[in-house]
Amino acid sequence: MARDFQTFLKQLEASGELKRVDAEVDPYLEAGAIADRVSKQPGGGSALLFDRIKGAAMPVAMNVFGSARRMAMALGVDQDPAGLDAVAARIEKLIQEAMPKPGSSFLDKLAKLPVLAEVGSWTPKTVRKGLCQEVVWRGEEARLSRLPVLTTWPEDGGPFITLGLGHTRFRSGHRNMGLYRLQVYDEHTLGFHTQLHHDGTRARHGYAPGERMPVAVSFGGDPALTYAATAPLPPFLSEIMFTGFLRGEGVELVRCVSNDLEVPADSEIVIEGWVDPGELRREGPFGDHTGYYSLADDYPVLHVEAITHRKKAVYPATIVGRPPQEDAYLGLATERIFLPLLRMVLPEVVDMHLPPAGGFHNLVIVAIRKEYPGHAQKVMNAIWGTGQMMFSKGIVVVDQDIDPHDGAEVLFRVTSNVDPRRDLLFTEGPLDVLDHSSDRFAFGSKVGIDATRKSPRLDGFPREWPRDLVFPSGLLDRITARWSEYGL
Repeated sequence: MARDFQTFLKQLEASGELKRVDAEVDPYLEAGAIADRVSKQPGGGSALLFDRIKGAAMPVAMNVFGSARRMAMALGVDQDPAGLDAVAARIEKLIQEAMPKPGSSFLDKLAKLPVLAEVGSWTPKTVRKGLCQEVVWRGEEARLSRLPVLTTWPEDGGPFITLGLGHTRFRSGHRNMGLYRLQVYDEHTLGFHTQLHHDGTRARHGYAPGERMPVAVSFGGDPALTYAATAPLPPFLSEIMFTGFLRGEGVELVRCVSNDLEVPADSEIVIEGWVDPGELRREGPFGDHTGYYSLADDYPVLHVEAITHRKKAVYPATIVGRPPQEDAYLGLATERIFLPLLRMVLPEVVDMHLPPAGGFHNLVIVAIRKEYPGHAQKVMNAIWGTGQMMFSKGIVVVDQDIDPHDGAEVLFRVTSNVDPRRDLLFTEGPLDVLDHSSDRFAFGSKVGIDATRKSPRLDGFPREWPRDLVFPSGLLDRITARWSEYGL
C-alpha cells in the first residue's frame, strides 16, 4: 500500500495503469477534455500524468482513482477490485466485536481489549518535519499562479481546484477533512465551496463573523486520504482516523507554517489560510457531477497565507461531469465498504447498488429478505433517515435473489412486478444542494418503488402470483457439458 502520492503513481505505471502525456497540454479545457474522454473508456481508462502543462512548473495527474483496480490499489487490497469487499468485511468484524452484548460482564469487556488496541493504532502521529514543507512560500510570495489549476468546462466561473482535501477543525477540537472545490479568484483568494449539509459548513458555524477560522488544503499524500475525504463517515469518526483504519497505521501529520492546523506530512502541496464566516462571495458556475453546471451562489472566501510543497511536486486534479467519470469508482468503493454499516440499521438488506448514472445518491437499489407486509416500505423510510442517504431521490427494492447491479434485471422487475398505484411511495425531504430539478432549494419529493414479488401470505395479494420461468438446473448442467457437440 503506497504511503504517498508519487509512490502510488509509480505503482500504477509499473502495473500498466498509468500513461504519461509528453505533449504540451493547456490547463484551460484541454486537460479536462482529455481526461473526460479517457475516463469514459471501458473500465475507466488509464490514469494520466501530464508532464508538460502549458505555463506551469508542475506536472498534473488526473483520473488516478478512475478504475476499480486503481481504487483497490489505493486502499491496499491486492490490486483486486473484489478486495473492496475485504475492507467491508474488516468493518463488519470490528462492529461485531466492538458492539456490547446484552448482559455483558467485565470479562467480556476485557475480551475487547484487542479491538481497542487496533483502534489505537489508527491514531494520527504528529511529526516535526514533512515532505510537504520542503518548499515554503509566505505572504505575497504565496501566489496561486504557482499551481497548475485547471479550468475543465467552458462556462466555469474560473479555474477550480478539484482534488484538494480541505482541513478544518470544530471548536470541540474534532478534525474534519472534506473534498471541497475551490474557485481561484486571484493570486491570494479562493471560493471555499462548503455546502449546506457538509461538515465544513458545520465547522464554520462555530466561528462568529469577523473571526478567522483556520483552513488548510492538502493535495495527494497517502491515496487512501482522498477516498476518506469523500466517505460518508459517522460524526464520531474523523477522516484522518478512518485513513488510519484503511492503511492499518496512523497518518503522520505536521503542523502548518501559518496556523495550528495539522496536515498529512507527505502531501504534495498544502495551501494555508483562513475564512471569515461573515464574508461571502459569488462562486461558480461549475460543471458538476450532476452532468449540468451547478449554479453560482455565495460561499466563504479562503484567504491564502502560505503555500508549501515538496520538491518536484505533482499536482492532483480531477474533472467531474456527466457519469461515468473518475468519481464513479470512489462511489463504488463507498457502496461496497459501507454496506456493513447499512446492515447495522437494516439487517434484512442483502446487497445494495448506487448506480453512477444516478450520481450515487439520486438512485439506490437494494435487495432484501422480505418477511412481512410493508417490509419494502419500511426499508425505504429507513434509508431516507440514514446519514447522507437522505438525499436519495429514488429507491428501488427487489427480492434477495435479484442482483441490484444487473440493470436489465432490475428494470425487468420494476416493469413486471410493480403496480404504480400500490407500489410507489412518495415522500418529501432534504435533497443535495446541487439538485436543480426541485422547485425548492435543497428540498423536494422522493419516490420508493417496491419491485419485489407479491404474495397472498406476505402482501395480502388477492390472487396467485406467477412463478418465474426457470429451466431445471440438471438440464442446464448437461447442456453446458455438451455445448461443443451442438456446434453453436
